[in-house]
Amino acid sequence: QVQLVESGGGSVQAGGSLRLSCAASGRTFRDYAMAWFRQPLEKEREFVAVINGAGDYWYYADSVKGRFTISRDNDKNTMDLQMDNLKPEDTGIYYCAMAKQRLLKTRQADFDAWGQGTQVTVSS
Repeated sequence: QVQLVESGGGSVQAGGSLRLSCAASGRTFRDYAMAWFRQPLEKEREFVAVINGAGDYWYYADSVKGRFTISRDNDKNTMDLQMDNLKPEDTGIYYCAMAKQRLLKTRQADFDAWGQGTQVTVSS
């Protein structure tokens, strides 16, 4: 059974930084792409960033490109999201997700394991 546990959320002022982490267990971590999604209040969950199984390819939503950095450590079974120059519109619950395979995907249907989410709040 796959388990994903996020940590690192919190509150920060606009322009600040946060680093999210996701710890995975229950599956051979390096065989699967990993991603971050987020859900703003009263809005649908949306794609943020994805990294392939090897950790050498990644892709970002336009809204976070140049500000967020996704990374993974296949020896520790962890994935991180470094978020810099945060904006109020980055506020939401951030979810860690594991894909059904190792290639880059952005649709929620391509991910079959999800964490519980961690709250990120950016004030202006």
